[in-house]
Amino acid sequence: MIVDLIGFGIVMPILPFWASELGASSTTYGLILSSYAAAQFVCSPLWGALSDRIGRRRVLLMTVAGTAGALALLAFAEAIWLVFAARILAGAFAGNIGVASAYITDLTPPEQRTGKLALIGLCFAVGFSIGPALAWPLASLGPHAPLWFAAGLAALNWIAAFAFLREPPRAEAAAASGESLRFGALADPRVRTLALANLAFSLAVTQLESMFPLFMKDEFAYTEREFVPLLLAMALVMGVVQGGMRRIVPRVGEARLALLGCAALALVFAAIPMMPTVGVLLLPLALSAIGRALAQPSMLGLVSVAATPESRGQVMGTFQSMASLARVVGPTAAGALYAANTALPFWLAGALCAGLLLVPWRGLARDLATSRAT
Repeated sequence: MIVDLIGFGIVMPILPFWASELGASSTTYGLILSSYAAAQFVCSPLWGALSDRIGRRRVLLMTVAGTAGALALLAFAEAIWLVFAARILAGAFAGNIGVASAYITDLTPPEQRTGKLALIGLCFAVGFSIGPALAWPLASLGPHAPLWFAAGLAALNWIAAFAFLREPPRAEAAAASGESLRFGALADPRVRTLALANLAFSLAVTQLESMFPLFMKDEFAYTEREFVPLLLAMALVMGVVQGGMRRIVPRVGEARLALLGCAALALVFAAIPMMPTVGVLLLPLALSAIGRALAQPSMLGLVSVAATPESRGQVMGTFQSMASLARVVGPTAAGALYAANTALPFWLAGALCAGLLLVPWRGLARDLATSRAT
């Protein structure tokens, strides 16, 4: 996952300039980003369900190979329609995050899952830190160099996965049963509640992710050079907290951590537009990174217990697809709100997180604890 996300982190700083050179307007570029998220939204449950049927290893090998091909196509692209095609393919194969989550869940007892699944968040932090740091030096070698490097990295990732990745025993047994593909992860009310909570949570997070660079530019005259260290610092805070989740969860529990994380985010998102200086703003930014690091893996851990071994890939894929759906509609909504008032996207994010405090987290945890015991 780290190698996969380093490749994603390399592409993202390069993509807007590459698309612009090929004649893409800002609207077209926004559609390119949305097309990636839309493909990920559609394909995440499908890859998850397929991994329940034929095994995690096969699906992960297919998606990593597809990622390498999509990156190579992007490097070859000399027309904007090829950029669209490459990013749609990349989004479709990026639906493997749910499969990776199911793989970890297959290998981990229920009481340890949240701590182990938090490592996926740590992968994002590492990948999004290293990827952009590699992109700019590579760009000095030519506009195609970062894209070819990312494609080569994905190809090496496939070779390593082929050599070292083994099928988890539970997934192997489920695949050997010969059951046909089944869909309907949201039929379970617990899964449905957690998936919708993840949708609201991800919509809130996209408000910050989409508009925060513009906010720093408009309110504090920040440049790209000044903004990148801020992002790296937030990623570092998230990584440290998520790396320590395996120690925190047994003492506090997923339900309380989800509540604490959402409560912290509700406060800090609403407070961000009112901060008078960057120095004062650093506190809510740090708290937002901590809140996100607590809430996100806690929800993932809860939904992993709600899934049966036979449906685990589909459930985890559906849960992850909610975040992709949020990234389809969230940036557009954030842009419209920001144009009306720079504070509105942050206030919407705060309201969404405040709404998540109404989710019966403790009731869900008790119900899932009963399932875990049986």
